[in-house]
Amino acid sequence: MVMGLTTGLWVMAQVRLCDRAFIPAAVVRRGDPDAGTVLLKLNRFEAGVTVYTQASSMDDRPAWSRGTGPVPVSEAEADAYIARQVQRDPDVWVLEIEDRKGEYKLDGRVV
Repeated sequence: MVMGLTTGLWVMAQVRLCDRAFIPAAVVRRGDPDAGTVLLKLNRFEAGVTVYTQASSMDDRPAWSRGTGPVPVSEAEADAYIARQVQRDPDVWVLEIEDRKGEYKLDGRVV
């Protein structure tokens, strides 16, 4: 996460930002509050679902990769991907954002 910010605080901040923008967001799974990895499930309904996962960047700035691939997938496929990741890492956080209009912006670049 952002330097000096715990994962739990970052997730709660994202929920708050979504709440202020009237975008439904929910913490589906809580992981390690200090250093857990975040999976961000962005559900755009008819446009499909993309699961973003934290990625490393050379400049220590926030970065994300599309865990479910370059194009949106069905919700079932996204949930299956998340289930596999949770099996590998029990400290992972899952934040689900329902954004039919495409208004939510990630706080980093997609790599």
